[in-house]
Amino acid sequence: MASSSPSSLSPPKVPAELYVTNREKLLRSLRQHLADTSRPPQGFVFLQGGEEQNRYCTDHLELFRQESYFAYLFGVKEPGFYGAIDVATGKSMLFAPRLPADYAVWLGEIKPLSHFQELYKVDQVYYTDEITDVLREHSKGCEKPVLFLLHGLNTDSNNYSKPAEFKGIEHFERDLTTLHPILTECRVLKSDLELAVIQFANDISSEAHVEVMRKIRPGMKEYQLESIFLHHTYMYGGCRHCSYTCICATGENSAVLHYGHAAAPNDKTLEDGDIALFDMGAEYQFYGSDITCSFPVNGKFTSDQSLIYNAVLHAHDAVISAMKPGVSWVDMHKLAEKTILQSLKKGSILVGDVDDMMAERLGAVFMPHGLGHFLGLDTHDPGGYLKDLKRIEAPGLRSLRTIRQLQDGMVITVEPGCYFIDALLAPAMESSNTSKFFNREVIGRFKGFGGVRIESDVHVTASGCRNMTKCPREITEIEAIMAGAPWPLNKAT
Repeated sequence: MASSSPSSLSPPKVPAELYVTNREKLLRSLRQHLADTSRPPQGFVFLQGGEEQNRYCTDHLELFRQESYFAYLFGVKEPGFYGAIDVATGKSMLFAPRLPADYAVWLGEIKPLSHFQELYKVDQVYYTDEITDVLREHSKGCEKPVLFLLHGLNTDSNNYSKPAEFKGIEHFERDLTTLHPILTECRVLKSDLELAVIQFANDISSEAHVEVMRKIRPGMKEYQLESIFLHHTYMYGGCRHCSYTCICATGENSAVLHYGHAAAPNDKTLEDGDIALFDMGAEYQFYGSDITCSFPVNGKFTSDQSLIYNAVLHAHDAVISAMKPGVSWVDMHKLAEKTILQSLKKGSILVGDVDDMMAERLGAVFMPHGLGHFLGLDTHDPGGYLKDLKRIEAPGLRSLRTIRQLQDGMVITVEPGCYFIDALLAPAMESSNTSKFFNREVIGRFKGFGGVRIESDVHVTASGCRNMTKCPREITEIEAIMAGAPWPLNKAT
């Protein structure tokens, strides 16, 4: 039934138990590791939260968003905090900054420590200038207590997480290697409480994508569609942050994989006949979504648009049908590639044996990115490559953000795509290994076509998987909604 409001959703309260559960999970894993390596179960997990950042040399403060590992364990929204967990007792502590008196004039009430203790469900709260004394007091009898600090490589960015620093840290033994892999692996498998927040981010984002489909018209600017999405998720979902910079690509821009950045700022005028590729996802209470919908700007698919769209949709659906614990993500990527190549052959864009195309890595010409990535507190959630896993150095496969086997509790994006990118097609059509596969007469029609991507966020369950994204996917559904039908469609009528 259609609602009088553009949204049927309202922002849910996220319980502090989510972070309590995350801390308990980390403690179990860390204590087990210490037992396995014959080390005593003592010391402190110690993390430094994020700091506010000014815009260059100005006094303009960028909107603060908490560092994700700190958010995972403590849920703290404010900057300048530290957090500790006593490994022996399980007691959790926050350290809040001492705020100057004039904070109350400019920024609001200075909250007492008891406020943070109740809000974030920790055992004790102190000030940051008390860190050394408090931790030493908690470690009576230990000359140099161990601090398990966060330091490790993010394999998506190749940046290292920054270990905590504070005045007096020299009085402690610092362990920089133990915590990061254990805490990262905790983040890979989501709890039911985490899944509920990710589901809301998906629900409000799915709804916003439908709103964009309803309002898109030739002659609009790409950024106007971005604005509709952002407005909907904030207005009805309370989502102040987006998971990433929106990609609102139409026409040839839809073949630019990370379009929307400062040098390509979603500013093209939409033209009748263009394909649109909108990759947008809202973040709610730190947890994100990552959804892509592709459809024609004018609401009606041409035969060529249908061919490419259905090639990608069949790949998307084939992967989701095959996903379950124990399945290799590399195999899922290859399944997506093969499904797309089969469709392109059926549509006479390609000729020859599909297995031969796979052997020559032709799939990477049309889908140069990886099939998907872990999703959670970050769009590209960490944990894709465990310490012993190495990237596969082959076109397409080298772009995979993980090569792991699926496990119950993972949330991973499924985002196959098919793009006509001159920088990849031209060399492939000249290469002696791959030129024979191209039907030059037909593929010429697709110059300037752009591309199609379909992306859903999928929760791996014990028996298979569950698609958390609720967008229209079939061509008939998309055309109906763009013509004014309600969503979900009433199949009975």
